[in-house]
Amino acid sequence: MQLTGRRALLDAARVQAAARPGLVLHGPAGIGKSALVAALAADPAAGTVLHCSPAEADARLPFAGLVDLFARVPESRLENLPPEPRAALRSALLRGGGPADGRGLLAVRVAVLDALRALATDGPVLLVVDGLQWLDEPTAEVLAHVVRRLADPGIRMLAAERVPDGGRPERLHCCPPGTVELPVPPLTDGETAHLVCTGLGTDLPPALLRAVQRTAAGNPYYALELGRAARHAPAPAGFGALPPVPTGLRAHLLERARALPEPVRRTLLVASAAARPSLTLLRAAGFPDPAAGLAQAERLGIATADADGVVRFRHPVLRAAVHADAAEQERRQAHALLARAVPEPVERARHLALAHPYEDEDTARTLMAAAGSARHDGASGTAFELAALAARRTPAAHPAERAERLLAAAEYACDAGRTEEAGEAAGAVLARSASAAQRVRARLVLLQCAGQALEGTEDLIADGLRDAAGDPHSEARLHHWAAVRGLLCGELTEAAEHARQAAATGDTGTRIDALATLARVRSLAGDPTAADTALTEALTLLSAPHRGAGNCATSHDGAAAEVHPDPAAPHRDTPCPACGCRLAGAVGTRQIAAPPDVPALPAERSRGPESRRLIRMRAILALDSDRVTEARDQVVPLLAAAGEPAGAEDTVATLVALTRIQVRAGHCREALRTAARCSRALTDTAPALYAAALAATAGGTPEEARRLAARAVRASEADGDRLFLLRALAVLGQAELLGGDPHGAAAAVEALQRVRELGEAMCAADPPLLHWYGDLAEALVVLGETEEAGAVLHDARARVPDGAPGSVLAALDRAEGLREAGLGRAREGAVRLRAAVDLLRPLPLPVELVRTLIALGAVERRARRRNAGRQALAEALETATRIGAAPLAVRARDELARLAAGERGAEAGAAGPDLTPTEARIAELVGGGATNREVAAELFISVKTVEGTLSRVYRKVGVRSRTALAHAMAVAVIASGAAVDSAEDDQPGPAAQTVTVSQSARARLPRPLDTRR
Repeated sequence: MQLTGRRALLDAARVQAAARPGLVLHGPAGIGKSALVAALAADPAAGTVLHCSPAEADARLPFAGLVDLFARVPESRLENLPPEPRAALRSALLRGGGPADGRGLLAVRVAVLDALRALATDGPVLLVVDGLQWLDEPTAEVLAHVVRRLADPGIRMLAAERVPDGGRPERLHCCPPGTVELPVPPLTDGETAHLVCTGLGTDLPPALLRAVQRTAAGNPYYALELGRAARHAPAPAGFGALPPVPTGLRAHLLERARALPEPVRRTLLVASAAARPSLTLLRAAGFPDPAAGLAQAERLGIATADADGVVRFRHPVLRAAVHADAAEQERRQAHALLARAVPEPVERARHLALAHPYEDEDTARTLMAAAGSARHDGASGTAFELAALAARRTPAAHPAERAERLLAAAEYACDAGRTEEAGEAAGAVLARSASAAQRVRARLVLLQCAGQALEGTEDLIADGLRDAAGDPHSEARLHHWAAVRGLLCGELTEAAEHARQAAATGDTGTRIDALATLARVRSLAGDPTAADTALTEALTLLSAPHRGAGNCATSHDGAAAEVHPDPAAPHRDTPCPACGCRLAGAVGTRQIAAPPDVPALPAERSRGPESRRLIRMRAILALDSDRVTEARDQVVPLLAAAGEPAGAEDTVATLVALTRIQVRAGHCREALRTAARCSRALTDTAPALYAAALAATAGGTPEEARRLAARAVRASEADGDRLFLLRALAVLGQAELLGGDPHGAAAAVEALQRVRELGEAMCAADPPLLHWYGDLAEALVVLGETEEAGAVLHDARARVPDGAPGSVLAALDRAEGLREAGLGRAREGAVRLRAAVDLLRPLPLPVELVRTLIALGAVERRARRRNAGRQALAEALETATRIGAAPLAVRARDELARLAAGERGAEAGAAGPDLTPTEARIAELVGGGATNREVAAELFISVKTVEGTLSRVYRKVGVRSRTALAHAMAVAVIASGAAVDSAEDDQPGPAAQTVTVSQSARARLPRPLDTRR
């Protein structure tokens, strides 16, 4: 058995096994107890291992367990036992004759105890009983006697016992006092999927994998058995369908159930076929007294009816086994009974289809009606399975209807986030349909299934436009997808042109989406006025009376009957023009709101996909204009709305937007939770990974933020999504900067230079990009590349539009202040940083304020304004702690510790100037004998930067040569204390006498002899 998903449990078990005299692992059959026992027993520290694994048949054989335990104990180890106990033990082990009376049984126990003590003189002894429930009673009595008398810590016990779900071990008396009970829990769905994939060496189709996960319920043995049976089986038909159960597993599970009377077995079969079996349903299906039959099944541990009459199988695999064990005709009859008995139309349609497993138009229509009902209730996954079943039941003589139903299934699957199945259904239509309109719809589904990976879809769009010729609505939708593709791929000019074409010829819903995308493109290009115009027009269209249902296929000028002959018109998500799925950049700097003559959206028309997209767009516009509260108030209701169905990507788009808002608002703990929800909705996608990384930079750890951001970068690159690549690289740069060390700064520069290059290639100029320019300049300053940092800031200032948000100006001022300090002009830098703080104080941006306060405190410390530095850092620490900004709280504490160390140094008369992190690292390397070229290679900076920085270090330390610096560094290893002038607080001090390095584990350098004298 593989140990998938058991690493944490195995580690915990090892700790307990080492600390306690005994450990009992317990859980139901197949849960993986034996695999854990084997792994623990294989530990070399276990010493001598005495092992037995009794089976059910062994329980009736006296001393069978003892024979196994002593199987590897040589006869020579028993020679030193007293004669009577030795003879009794040899008799029990079938190695000789002896008495079987009471005295003989006592002698066996004494002999076992003495033998274990003798073995323990050579090293640790581990007793392993894998299957306490089947241990024969004589052996159990021997162990119970022995373990109560073991005082030797070198003798331990490891056991496993099978118990029902939620039960406790019943044979703890066989284990030493103080034994720890450790339940073995079920695997998660993700762990089950990994186990099945690795165990089979291949992936199962999604529908089969879900059926295996539901039925195995986290049991590894059942999962592997079901997976092997499902590998060559067709996909299960209908929602909640059961996977095939192999013959051997059925025989094992139903050995006693097969002896039940036929009426009881028939009752169990009908219960197994129902999605929600109950006594009421079974009576409606024709069983006059189902409770009596279930009572017999309950005695065998198969199924039971609770106090409310709900029928429950002891484990889902039993339900699947009962269903699979019946003949095909019996299963059909069970479904036919349920089709007449269930009141719910969706389940009734499923049973009708399973009772008639052949092509039938009436059945297909019934299934499509049920699919529409399920979709209306927000159950998109169920709607997909019903529509796919309807397509299979559609007669071959009706290919057009079959294609329509397949397309509906594909669209429902998209809504449910089941893109692989959606792509398969749409691909089948594209390959076989003679209808150009159906092929266009299939291509639109495939575009939606592509997620962020639209870079390679040019041919798909071009072929679709050829098929759509003469249909302006379909052409408009394809032009909109071309606009989205251009936006994601950084082709802003082409994206704007396609968006204009879509807005000119599409139906109302497509026009709204296209205008929102156009607003997004123009905002990214730094043209907020054009973005205002496009979004205002979209809002006007959305508020207009008597508009249709937008992009839904049923809204194309009353063509619903032509497009969807069945009463199930699926909702179709189109790309989000804001910050969520597919589209991820920031937007313009000006407030966009509905103009005075645009009425508020009526409630019945404010919840659809178009309005959600526009609301997100308005929220992001507000966010990037520093109106964070307004942005949050717009986005939160999108998640709180009850009963409104939304596709998985629409939900993720909203969650990504909310994560961004919460991070900027300083709701760091909430951002972590929102990002986790995002990851659950769409695992391992670029949007979800980006949101998780962003939240981690604010409230997690730098290590986690770097890991997630790197994964988001890889996912964006794989998709060809330049917008999310920009975001992911920016977050990666921010995560690397959190440490404040040169190596992190070098990695940050690498990531943020790519952001700069991508932004320039896309002609982007939106507020987040300008923030990222500031981050790049900060990273360059840490590396000592002050000249390059100045060039970056000059470039950024040239891109700042009139009326830019205060946070953009503050970010650039912060970087400028740090650059001034890096050039040795700490007081001038502090002035810049105080100006940045003043810009941020009126804004609801506490994370930005904390970053700036930390920078100000560090620079004030270097300027020997200790009181001012302490005040800024204390405020930074208090704010960071309050909002849950853990990484920044660590930075603030570190800076306060440096300041305190400096004060102690001042009191000791060992004051001197600080070295920046890069200056300190260069001084350390040069003091160790490294050449300038070697230093440059180590720190990922240029030789020119090393030379310039070394000159500043010479000046600060008061030396003129590498030899003198090396001497100063050597003395610093011995010296301690901290770094500030002993002059009065906030007053200029005399020239430095010692050196302090402003990074962790930095050395204090006493001033060396003046070599100029």
